[in-house]
Amino acid sequence: MDIAEVKRKARTAASKRRAEAHEALKDTAGVMMAERGLPPEIGITSGIVSGFIPYKSEITTVPMLNRLRRDGWQTCLPIVIAQEEPLMFRAWAPGDPLVPGAWDIPVPLETAPELVPDVLLVPMLAFDHKGFRLGYGGGFYDRTLEKLRMLKKVVAIGVAYHAQMVDEVPVGIHDAPLDYVMTERESFACA
Repeated sequence: MDIAEVKRKARTAASKRRAEAHEALKDTAGVMMAERGLPPEIGITSGIVSGFIPYKSEITTVPMLNRLRRDGWQTCLPIVIAQEEPLMFRAWAPGDPLVPGAWDIPVPLETAPELVPDVLLVPMLAFDHKGFRLGYGGGFYDRTLEKLRMLKKVVAIGVAYHAQMVDEVPVGIHDAPLDYVMTERESFACA
């Protein structure tokens, strides 16, 4: 079986696990993460952080973005520009207006300043302790992390429900690893 087929099957199972976790924890998990804040080991106490507006059954990062704004961080959201392209980021704070973007995912207004994040909160379907994540298959975050890591030091933090952890994520040659993972239960540095 080729890696694309292995990932397709893994996405089906991961989507089911995430939906079940979301049903049980959607109102509390994001708040629990925000109460802990970013892992102190990242060594960054202020700067630009990108979160995301939850799509389907993704965990919410809005409580974390609220906390980080209060702590002095500049917050932003990702925007899909085109297939096969890295993401772009525009300034956004909870409460700012949003408009529908690709796949009707809410994004900041076109007038919002473009930013380059220092820390990225990354959505996913599944993750492992090595820092590999299973996304939707578009490669947007992989291309984005590759581009940003050539420009400066960035920290990629996968954000998910604890139930999304698997023993091993199937990995392709272009998959960019995460530096940390945060769930409602814990935060850890990836091996």
